[in-house]
Amino acid sequence: MAQTLLEAYGKYFNDMVKLSKAPALIDATNVYQEANKDLTPYMEMILKDNFLPGSGLGNIQYFKEFYEQVVNNGKRGLILMEHYTNLDLPAIIYMLKEYGEPWAKDLSERIVAVAGMKLNEAGVGIRVWTEGFTRVVIYPTRSLDKVTESEVSEEEKANEEKKARTINFAAMRAMDACKKRGQVVLVFPSGTRYRPGKPETKKGLREIDSYLRLFDIVLPVAINGNCLRINPDKPDDMLADVVTKDVVTLTAHPIINCKEFRDSKLASMPADEPDPKQKIIDGIMEILDQVHNEVEKTRA
Repeated sequence: MAQTLLEAYGKYFNDMVKLSKAPALIDATNVYQEANKDLTPYMEMILKDNFLPGSGLGNIQYFKEFYEQVVNNGKRGLILMEHYTNLDLPAIIYMLKEYGEPWAKDLSERIVAVAGMKLNEAGVGIRVWTEGFTRVVIYPTRSLDKVTESEVSEEEKANEEKKARTINFAAMRAMDACKKRGQVVLVFPSGTRYRPGKPETKKGLREIDSYLRLFDIVLPVAINGNCLRINPDKPDDMLADVVTKDVVTLTAHPIINCKEFRDSKLASMPADEPDPKQKIIDGIMEILDQVHNEVEKTRA
């Protein structure tokens, strides 16, 4: 019988809490968070338990070319990856490390994920499962929208908007430092996990256009299969996600030059296009869909 994440691995929870170091509240001083290596093995254990034979990286040559562009040519590298589960970030780092080549292990250690505040602030039960990996924490637009659309005072809304600006400005500075150190920034362009039957959760965020302007090259990565399914009865409770064994593949698309991609998309739009930023990220999401659908045919 299928078990939730808490049921299957909750027995490790007390040990993980003792090892936790990540802050419970995010402000401008702690947006960059190095991986807590003491907690990484717990996430890798889940992957080892549930990845079936055949799981791995697809189009490995594009991962290697991306790495070489960053390390040898000084390119500022961005990974844009589909997002289905909270195992997506651990999966790419684990698969690169397990690939067995020095360059792949080095790439795995260079990845810095952009993560929402919820992963820190939703409670220690969520925090311990995520802090095993290096992150830059942001105040997501969706989270701010929920506050500004709620029935709170104008003063509270203004304070929250100021908090979001302060945190996100600090996050952008942290990402700039990452680029200068030769780290690779990974972003989930949908900003949330995809929920079956809710296509809006797979729509790319228009803010991703800002990332394309800040980086030189982007590696789109599609995900097929997943070992952690959102529980339809408790879709917002990450610890209630259902653990499932599956063949999981992360497949890269050829590297995209960010400036050339943006310029091409902008040139193809009519002069009166009302939202060019959204159209640009829609183009990235179409690429991810194409790669995903091609791989899915072989899985079937």
